[in-house]
Amino acid sequence: MRIGILGTGTLAGALGEGWLRAGHEVAVAGRSPDKARLLAERLGGGARAVAPREAVADRDAVLLAVTWQGAEDMLRGAGAADGALAGTALIDPTNAVEHGVGVLTTGPGEAMAQRLARQSPGAHVVKAFHLFPADQWTSPRAAGEPPVTVAMCGDDAEALRVVGQLVRDVGGAPAVLGPLDRARQLEEVAGFVIGLAFGGADPNSAIPRVPSVAA
Repeated sequence: MRIGILGTGTLAGALGEGWLRAGHEVAVAGRSPDKARLLAERLGGGARAVAPREAVADRDAVLLAVTWQGAEDMLRGAGAADGALAGTALIDPTNAVEHGVGVLTTGPGEAMAQRLARQSPGAHVVKAFHLFPADQWTSPRAAGEPPVTVAMCGDDAEALRVVGQLVRDVGGAPAVLGPLDRARQLEEVAGFVIGLAFGGADPNSAIPRVPSVAA
């Protein structure tokens, strides 16, 4: 696939590394051209540093790997409002939560993913990759350890298929929770995990183990 990455931080680097290893083509853009160039050089494998508008042009998927505070500016710079992402799977891993507390900063009943979809007419937004730290995708899995589940929401079946394959390519197991109007639920889960973790509790211990359901 041809993948665009908007952002130059740790998640951009981790997923970019995994997707290059899987044989995909990766183009990187950021607010700083120098940081984009340095990330592309570090990734190697033919990764290219480009301008934001080029990073989203003719791509099978675009990863919006920036903080939630910078997400809207990045999309504007990429021409999202003009339809530059129309028909493209736009992966939203942002967590619009109050740091250290986990309370969502979006309005009542509003998901950040839905807000970004409104600002990207025609884009097929998929909420994914928002629950695990970047090093999840660069650390080798122990022998016999099952893959982590990447919960996703989205309205377009083809975009969900594309993102699901990209999840598998970095060692995860995709699970579709439902359409994009359930993205708020996924974002609340991130707030729950963050709030417990900063409060000194292990979020894993707060989730009951349930028997596996055979397909």
